[in-house]
Amino acid sequence: MTARPLVIVESPAKAKTLGRFLGAKYRVEASFGHVRDLPESASDVPKEIKAKDWGRMGVDVERDFTPYYVVPSDKKKQVAHLRTALKDASEVLLATDPDREGESISWHLARLLKPKVPVRRIVFHEITEDAVREALDHPGEVNENLVRAQESRRILDRLYGYTLSPLLWKKVQTGLSAGRVQSVAVRLIVEREEERRAFHPSVYWDLEATLKGDGREFVATLVRLDEQRVATGKDFDAQTGALRNQHVRLLDESSTRRLVNATCRNVPWTVSSVEQRPGAERPAPPFTTSTLTQEASRKLGFSTERTMQAAQRLFQGEDIGNGEMEGLITYHRTDSTTLSDKALRESARVIREMFGAEYYDAPRRYQTRVKNAQEAHEAIRPSDFRLAPSQLERILDPDDLKLYDLIWKRTMASQMVDARVLRTTMEISATGADGEVAVLTASGKAIEFAGFRRAYVEGSDDPAAELEEQETILPHCTVGDRIHTDGSTALTLLGTDSKRHETAPPARFTEAALIKELERLGIGRPSTYAPTIATIVRRGYVFRQGKALVPSFTALAVTKLLRDHFGDFVESDFTAEMEDDLDEISRGEREWVTFLRQFYYGDKKHRGLLPAVEDGAEKADYPLLDLGADPEGGDPVRVRIGRFGPFVQVADGGPGRTASLPDDIAPADLTVDRALDLVRAKAEGPRTVGVDPATGLSVYVMNGRYGAYVQLGETPDETVRGATVRGATVEKPKRASLQAGMTESTITLDEALRLLSLPRVVGLHPDDNEPITTNFGRFGPYVKHGDEFRSLESEGDVFNISFDAALALVRAPKRSRRRPSSARKKVLHELTQGTAKLRVLAGRYGPYVTDGTTNASIPKGLNPEALTFEQATALIEARRDAVPSPRRAAGRRRAAPARAATRGARRKAAGA
Repeated sequence: MTARPLVIVESPAKAKTLGRFLGAKYRVEASFGHVRDLPESASDVPKEIKAKDWGRMGVDVERDFTPYYVVPSDKKKQVAHLRTALKDASEVLLATDPDREGESISWHLARLLKPKVPVRRIVFHEITEDAVREALDHPGEVNENLVRAQESRRILDRLYGYTLSPLLWKKVQTGLSAGRVQSVAVRLIVEREEERRAFHPSVYWDLEATLKGDGREFVATLVRLDEQRVATGKDFDAQTGALRNQHVRLLDESSTRRLVNATCRNVPWTVSSVEQRPGAERPAPPFTTSTLTQEASRKLGFSTERTMQAAQRLFQGEDIGNGEMEGLITYHRTDSTTLSDKALRESARVIREMFGAEYYDAPRRYQTRVKNAQEAHEAIRPSDFRLAPSQLERILDPDDLKLYDLIWKRTMASQMVDARVLRTTMEISATGADGEVAVLTASGKAIEFAGFRRAYVEGSDDPAAELEEQETILPHCTVGDRIHTDGSTALTLLGTDSKRHETAPPARFTEAALIKELERLGIGRPSTYAPTIATIVRRGYVFRQGKALVPSFTALAVTKLLRDHFGDFVESDFTAEMEDDLDEISRGEREWVTFLRQFYYGDKKHRGLLPAVEDGAEKADYPLLDLGADPEGGDPVRVRIGRFGPFVQVADGGPGRTASLPDDIAPADLTVDRALDLVRAKAEGPRTVGVDPATGLSVYVMNGRYGAYVQLGETPDETVRGATVRGATVEKPKRASLQAGMTESTITLDEALRLLSLPRVVGLHPDDNEPITTNFGRFGPYVKHGDEFRSLESEGDVFNISFDAALALVRAPKRSRRRPSSARKKVLHELTQGTAKLRVLAGRYGPYVTDGTTNASIPKGLNPEALTFEQATALIEARRDAVPSPRRAAGRRRAAPARAATRGARRKAAGA
């Protein structure tokens, strides 16, 4: 076989896309991510270092922090495959992603495979044919500085986790872990929860008047009484909820109602001021990784992980349009807001074509705040601005389309002209019967020229702020205009109402808000946001309530210990400083071994991690979380972390003095009274709902780690459970969780018995005589047959669905958030000749044939079921040789040579 270049990328999807571009002249293979890493388990540790004190860590802290890399067991087969591919290679082209992680993968591939042929590094920030060809024309070398930065981060995180985590096992709970970035992220979430716990809400009142003019209703709000301003939400301390401005007038309910009566009856009111201010609104910059995940959370409700998965597919062109699409966006891990000159030119042309010349003035260049923007090169943008989202509606999966729509519109808007607005503020004076003058204001905004808003408007984490940015047009009026209630004037007073407000504690972090805060503090980088959040959720430090991230009691205990004894290692400034150090290493401005030595052993400026842990191991105490004191006896009430999770302890504990805490209780919501209720409930024992007439056993309602549940019979003693008594095995009693709308105090015997009767057997499947059952699960009500699950529409269906309806659900294809690949790629049949295998697939736009790298549509007139191996081979070869433009935008045709080649192939296939 003729030697040809071997191109290595990370993922099979990327390999498939590149293989289509490059054709048979190149061989494209995937590494499936990293091929080497530090040992993860004790069995992975090389024999020569097992006996070393640092052996389990895989980093020689005694000899310049030398890392010991191993090939993970699940990667050995792929490494062997790459070595085989290397035998026929004329050169190796390392085409991993254009960031530190990708650079590191390329470096490890070169060190592991040890090619005897030339090795070059190619970099492209969008997977388009032009970008790949450009990269091939200008190959380079692996950037050693980027590799050292990534390697330093990996070693740094290993040192942090493997040195601190064992201390957590001893002092808090076995199996816990500490992480350089994750521990800071958890601390931020914990401290927000502590702020919520310390918050005491305050109540304030104001007056709202509903008015009408020019056929439109609008609202005016009380702002002053005589010359004294009325208290609003901004006059209260955001951290404590207390009034901090003593110069404002705080209204209560009675005074506000008296004011309503006095002002409403004393008309006419008067327009005392009208102020209009023209202004401009500027578009937001193009997306970075951080801003994309934030906006996708706000506008689409996507988690960070879901956003990054969709972005990955869009970048790689994965499974799009029968695999014939290029990548649709540029590289999605970036902290740059820069657009290339080419992108600026293309966006300008498309804006003029789609929106009109008046919507474009000149290129907008946005300042990138980060020092290492050269690593990222560009913001996240469409690779082809001409591809509007509407042209991809029948091609992209729902998630991918929504995200592409967001990226396309945001990038287009970033280059469009400002929106011109006219802001209006109207003051209305109302004199009460007692002579007191109440001043109300109404604000409006009229959009005089939409500008960038034609394409996109940025979201906000604050619903009130987002509401203020919407267009609200006030009626035309002038100073001195009178306002009556009878409609005799241009402005009519429709009514007044007193409004009660309560200050709210600081909002819990959402994923979007946490990423925004981490970015503001300089903690983490684009590639770390999604893994950090996934890690703290997976390890039980955080759980979700809707979009909010709530810390567990374990998180509070760990944070307390780390903050008390290792505060400098979980301080945001220290962590951000380390990120800057890593950036300096990536630019070749700092020596990496010196950096690691200072971190681990310390220097004059900072105590090292190792001395800190040695000192903390002696001084650190078990972290107790104080809730307060029992109001009756004065005993302290605390939360402790036990073997089976958090529990409440009164004084020193003991029988009747402890109770487990439900997993879903938020720390800020656990008061002393609620904790004591849990302790008393456990001491008194479970409430008996009644007796099951079928078994004669009592039915209890109880509360456990996972919430309230009902139980049939008593719980056997731990020493008896599982034993054989009188020929029968003593098992756990039957239990069932309470469902929505049920509470421990209100559940009835009938409801409890219905729950305990589950799973319900609806009938036997006619194909295999196996039962079809219904029940409640983690994700709601479901019907099940064998290993197949289908969701039910309502909780009532668990008890009421008929056999025919259940059978139809089980037989129906499983729904997925993403369009199932099987629906897009149904295999019609396979063609083989020797060891070669081709597949004929049913695609969204008709049948096609593939060899796994190149796809070719089957022309009309050819029966896909009767297609021969020779005909299929002719179609694939012609498709590969034609190298047509892969974009399938509406109105765009392939180049003439490609059409001619395809027509020729079809004639050849028809005659084969």
